[in-house]
Amino acid sequence: MSGADRYPLMFSPLDLGFTKLKNRILMGSMHTGLEDVKNGFERQAKFFADRARGGVGMIITGGIPPNEEAGGGSKLSTPEEAEQHRIVTTAVHAADPDVKIVMQILHTGPLAGTPKCVAPSPIRSRIGRYVPNELDAEGIEKQLNDFATCAALAKSAGYDGVEIIGSAGYLLSTFLVERTNQRTDEYGGSFENRMRFPVEVVRRVREAVGPDFIVVFRIAAMDMLEGGMAWDEVVTLGKAIETAGVTIVSTHFCWHEAPVPTIATMVPRAAFTQVTGRLRAELGVPLITSNRINMPAVAEQVLERGDADLVSMARPMLADPDLVKKAWEGREDEINTCIACNQACLDHTFTGKMTSCLVNPRACYETELVASTAETPQRVAVVGAGPAGLSYAVTAAQRGHKVTLIESGSEVGGQFNLAKRIPGKEEFEETLRYYRRMIQVLGIELRLNTRADAAGLKAEGFDQVVVATGISPRTPSVPGIDHPKVVSYIDAIMGRREIGQRVAIMGAGGIGFDVAELITHAGVSAALDVNVFAKEWGIDFKNHPRGGVTGVTPVVESSGREVTLMQRKADALGKTLGRTTGWTHRAVLQRRGVRMVGGVEYLGIDDQGLHVRIGGEDRTFEVDTVIVCAGQEPLRALYDDLIAQGVNASLVGGAFEAMELDAKRAIDQATRLAIAA
Repeated sequence: MSGADRYPLMFSPLDLGFTKLKNRILMGSMHTGLEDVKNGFERQAKFFADRARGGVGMIITGGIPPNEEAGGGSKLSTPEEAEQHRIVTTAVHAADPDVKIVMQILHTGPLAGTPKCVAPSPIRSRIGRYVPNELDAEGIEKQLNDFATCAALAKSAGYDGVEIIGSAGYLLSTFLVERTNQRTDEYGGSFENRMRFPVEVVRRVREAVGPDFIVVFRIAAMDMLEGGMAWDEVVTLGKAIETAGVTIVSTHFCWHEAPVPTIATMVPRAAFTQVTGRLRAELGVPLITSNRINMPAVAEQVLERGDADLVSMARPMLADPDLVKKAWEGREDEINTCIACNQACLDHTFTGKMTSCLVNPRACYETELVASTAETPQRVAVVGAGPAGLSYAVTAAQRGHKVTLIESGSEVGGQFNLAKRIPGKEEFEETLRYYRRMIQVLGIELRLNTRADAAGLKAEGFDQVVVATGISPRTPSVPGIDHPKVVSYIDAIMGRREIGQRVAIMGAGGIGFDVAELITHAGVSAALDVNVFAKEWGIDFKNHPRGGVTGVTPVVESSGREVTLMQRKADALGKTLGRTTGWTHRAVLQRRGVRMVGGVEYLGIDDQGLHVRIGGEDRTFEVDTVIVCAGQEPLRALYDDLIAQGVNASLVGGAFEAMELDAKRAIDQATRLAIAA
């Protein structure tokens, strides 16, 4: 069955009157770091051109500031800057003339990392660096003119449209909400006054670009914070910007400072599209929906429900630039799916690093990591089918090498087979599905239940051997560590040992938090049920109170176990977790009553429990089970044997470095090594 038959709505065109979108999938805006002038426009051009060839109908760029006070990046305020942007638009239109590329105009307002930042009122954001400068009448007029100028320059640079972002805690949204807009002039007070600035931005932009140009407005359909916009205000704003001249309204959910996860893997697929559907019933222009829509079938379901006219898939285009093309060709099982881990995208963005993707390290590095056909194909053995081994095997095979993948276990996946068992991380199975399919497509010889040895590998005469044998859990030197109540994290996650009612977890890295999540969880995973998710995070989709949140302490179901999560370091627990997701894991465990203790010296384990010293005081945790999550050791014995026998061998993944299990590093390292081979 063709993609058009399988996804008739997704592949139907959308007539905008003056132009047409070839399908209903767009690549939404993301901050990648490619927007910065220092990184050059050629890299950005290659990045977007690859996605244009991959089949999307429209692309929205990362945010471009209209002036200096709007924040960093390659601002667009002069004709000379517009010429640089033309490098991007020319590349996209050359890749596919039917693909529309829209430039997002981003004014971060109080979140701009500059003392020149501005806002309607001098109220510092919880996540902002500076108290913003309050805009006076002259300053407001300057911002309005700068938006219009930026849009006109975008048109001159060859863009097909602009997106104005009016959400997320950026400048326009701070005018809309009373907590950040305490003005008493015509831009403050009533909602009619508070929406005056965003509506005027739309009007000025439309006036500057003329009628035959796409103007998208990104509206905060749910702010996800107390004191946000009420539903009637969202509708009022939507109608006002429609009258002012927008072509499309794009719905956004949350401010960056909102205490609700909206795009992490613990969020159900398409969790928020119902809100878009409600707004769509009120407006007469097409609506875009977004957030956790990562596969074609999900997009088609959203369109079938009438929740939106267009579906934004931003990070899924990092994971697989050919996602739409593969859906069209009936190759959905070959899509490298976004698992919403945030580790290489948002975590990088919020720490000032170049964005990429855990499952696709080539994302944003297309000009650097070029997987060209190997000049001299080789016979390669890859030992170990965890994330690193799988990544190396697939990349090498794509380059034309003849690959044999050897795994001692009964299935591929390594540590991902543990991760996918953790409630909220079910998406990790998608990565394994992708690799299993690519092994078939690329003709990789797979040997399961096979333990490789140096002599056998040497005898087979492989040109090179890649050792991706992974890790073994570290056993800490603690008296009584062999006590019957002690359980390894692998046995705990795989369900091989019974876990008691009172539990101590030794180690509070990512694995420790995962184990705590698993053993305290009860009921359906929130990642698989929107209603459970809403209950756990205090969201009221039905009544849509101001900001979309109830204001009541969320309820998280618990197994009832008494769990203490502890670590040797005296730091706060969870500091090594992801920047954009760590707080969610801490919040859930705290709501389940998990105790978190740092600065622990482990003294011993016996029938009474776990004996420790904290701050010079000896204590005993009377527990039934002690789960050890104390790190890992690299498994390098095979590598050492190969080198001793003169075999051309290399190390990747946990076998190379096992200080902290890190699939992002492992896959990136393996991909780079395979490209260089």
